[in-house]
Amino acid sequence: MASTSCSGPSFRKDAILTRRQIEGMIADGKTIIIIDGSVLKVDAWLEYHPGGDKSIRHVVGRDATDEVNGFHSPETRQRMAFFQIGRIEGRWKNFLPPIQGGRFRPYRDEAENLAQLDDYPGSDQDSSSESSSAPGSPVFDAIERSDLSRRGSYGAPALRESSSVSSMSSAISLEPKKTPKLSHMDAWTQEEIELDLGKYPPLDAATQDDIVRRYRQLDQLIHMEGLYQCHYTDYIIEVCRYASLFTLCLLFLRLGWYSLSGLFLGLFWHQLVFTAHDAGHMGITHNFVYDTVIGVVVADFLGGLSLGWWKRNHNVHHIVTNSPEHDPDIEHIPHFAISHRFLESLRSTFYDRIMTYDSVAKFSVRYQHLLYYPLLMLGRFNLYVLSWEFLLRGLGPRKGIAWWHRWFEIAGHVFFWTWFGYGIVYRSIPDAYSRFVFVLISHMVTGPLHVQITLSHFAMSTADLGIHESFPQKMLRTTMDVDCPAWLDFLHGGLQFQAIHHLYPRIPRHNLRRTQKLVQTFCEEVGIPYALYGFVDGNKQVVGRLADVARQAAILAQCQRTVAKEGLAACH
Repeated sequence: MASTSCSGPSFRKDAILTRRQIEGMIADGKTIIIIDGSVLKVDAWLEYHPGGDKSIRHVVGRDATDEVNGFHSPETRQRMAFFQIGRIEGRWKNFLPPIQGGRFRPYRDEAENLAQLDDYPGSDQDSSSESSSAPGSPVFDAIERSDLSRRGSYGAPALRESSSVSSMSSAISLEPKKTPKLSHMDAWTQEEIELDLGKYPPLDAATQDDIVRRYRQLDQLIHMEGLYQCHYTDYIIEVCRYASLFTLCLLFLRLGWYSLSGLFLGLFWHQLVFTAHDAGHMGITHNFVYDTVIGVVVADFLGGLSLGWWKRNHNVHHIVTNSPEHDPDIEHIPHFAISHRFLESLRSTFYDRIMTYDSVAKFSVRYQHLLYYPLLMLGRFNLYVLSWEFLLRGLGPRKGIAWWHRWFEIAGHVFFWTWFGYGIVYRSIPDAYSRFVFVLISHMVTGPLHVQITLSHFAMSTADLGIHESFPQKMLRTTMDVDCPAWLDFLHGGLQFQAIHHLYPRIPRHNLRRTQKLVQTFCEEVGIPYALYGFVDGNKQVVGRLADVARQAAILAQCQRTVAKEGLAACH
């Protein structure tokens, strides 16, 4: 039968496209996303996207309305109409994106494919993910979440059924009552999934649609309350604080008190990161060019870190938060593993490599709860390496509206290492020991910043509940907020409101405290637990999670030694 193209120029922007046609386009390698019922083919935009291509690839075949609206200005969203190739009718049922292991059928003719609809292994993928490592990892079968745990009115406990779990590599069992014994890894994964299914609202369409509807209503209320508007007087105060810290650094440098000078330089860098974070999310002027310039000046020229690297990394983190295979912000092997799944040598889709659980990782993970703070005190040195790797390899956009970012950033790094490396460390400090102390103190002082960054996610869920979970529920399930008095907000720089920030990334950080009450009301209405811990309790949660995984690593090692001994004994 004649082949029918789904991606040719004959498609009108208002043409109704079927799910099968869209699946066929994705099978042909097209980058298709759904926004507000519109079908966008964004292949031409991948190499131009200022936030990198990976963040787009993680929403291929999905309704990405909330993700796109959260990160982009109204003007940018209007320009996206250029990529529209059609529309859909009714509610869209998400595919698993190809980058996450989704499989798609080529589209030729609907009649030709009807016979394959029921038996094609990748036809209606409702699985949470395909394992990128060992084939025995449990994943969801094609199931409707209405069969899973429910709570009346999102809260009251009701009848609970166990979700079906299978291995992608196993065939359909003819005896469903016989369940194969799970490995330690699979059992731990299943336990995490079941825990989240019992704690959060069910994943059926009606429940998740209601959460999304209320989430969007809250966004409108936030706009009406003026919470997206930046008050520039707040940044005047910030600039005065930065200037004071840097002045103290120079004063003590001139007096020869190099330790104190390094202390204030570290505090200066610590505070700068908050404004760079704001600018990277276009949370200051809401203008792409202006906020980019502000962000690069602050991050690169004054801090020696690449804003472009951070945006490429951070945007993916916001889309696939706390996913061991996909979120670069939790992929710290061989130093840390916040999930037992890292003990399987997972493949990172961000770094495009295997995160090998080798002998170094086995040692580090066993003691990671003890090494957590010491290693984070040295974290800034690693950021220098990642920044230069990003710039030298040209991993950012080289064309389009962001073509100049790389060269502006390289100029910023040359400027930074001129004033800091040459002007201060080499020219202003007389001996090698004093230089060493100055550099070490100035960098270790920024350690609490890395604690603040990891605090909001390391203790939260890393379970994958599948493609039917709504964006707001996933963000609240994988992120915690830190409770602190208002007078300490300057010290946390907005990072204490990460759950709110993940829901609405472009809200200026000085408005996040006012937004918190609205989000708490939203969580109560939809039955999603709002994770809020004090700074000390939050640290206990993180260290406790690291200790749990360390114990799991010890159990795994003991099991492997036992199996090896038994195998050796059998040979004799």
